[in-house]
Amino acid sequence: MNQYPPSSSDPASPPPAALSGGTSTSVRLALPTLVPYVTYTIIGLTSLIYILQLVSVSLFGFANDAAQMDWLELYGARINSFIRAGEVWRLLTPVLLHASIPHILFNMYALIIFGPSLERYFGRWRYLLLYVLGGFAGNVLSFLLTSGYSVGASTAIFGLIGAEGIFLLQNRKLFGNQFGRAIGNIVFIVGVNLVLDLAPGIDIWGHIGGLLGGLIFTWFAGPRWAVAGIAPNLQLVDQREPREVVTGASVVVLIFGALAVIGIFHPITP
Repeated sequence: MNQYPPSSSDPASPPPAALSGGTSTSVRLALPTLVPYVTYTIIGLTSLIYILQLVSVSLFGFANDAAQMDWLELYGARINSFIRAGEVWRLLTPVLLHASIPHILFNMYALIIFGPSLERYFGRWRYLLLYVLGGFAGNVLSFLLTSGYSVGASTAIFGLIGAEGIFLLQNRKLFGNQFGRAIGNIVFIVGVNLVLDLAPGIDIWGHIGGLLGGLIFTWFAGPRWAVAGIAPNLQLVDQREPREVVTGASVVVLIFGALAVIGIFHPITP
């Protein structure tokens, strides 16, 4: 998520493609196959909106020449004063907007790396909910603690990174020897990106907020796989109940919704 004064790449690594189960023996069990239509749709929609951003500049020039803000950014970016004036959709819409071609390419690359595997683990609707909640949480924390304006899908992508870490942790017995390497990759990716976030123009609070949103949601609502059946007819079953998914989403909305209210009525930053 790029932040701009009144003026990232998110590298990822895919988790293991199959889970291992068993106690004294190890059994390789592939997860159900699922074409990642939600990931592809998000990439397509985000790319289309970026094209519209470029078209708006070609037709009408910049909405704000000093900040080089296009017209879609004007109406959808995270701009604190507009949010306080009631335009609360700006806590969601920045995930669809980008500031430059490298910006959108980095974020869509990260999404295509992380998204398909997580969509397969979570299922389409739970994965979409995760993406939206990560973006919401990141934009709320950015709204609360930063000024200027910001756009970018990396809030939601950091939500995916946090979700994958919790998913691996909660299913570590099934991953067997692969767990240590997989969780180490996640910690490394988060650490490197947070260091890179110290560079000017990067909204570190948006990334931290997205990460927290993904962590919290997945802790309550992420898949918890168990091996069921009798060998050799074994299968993986998600033991998470639908009500737990509702609980996870509600916790994220309540926490970050409360922070948004604080930012509206008791501003910390301009």
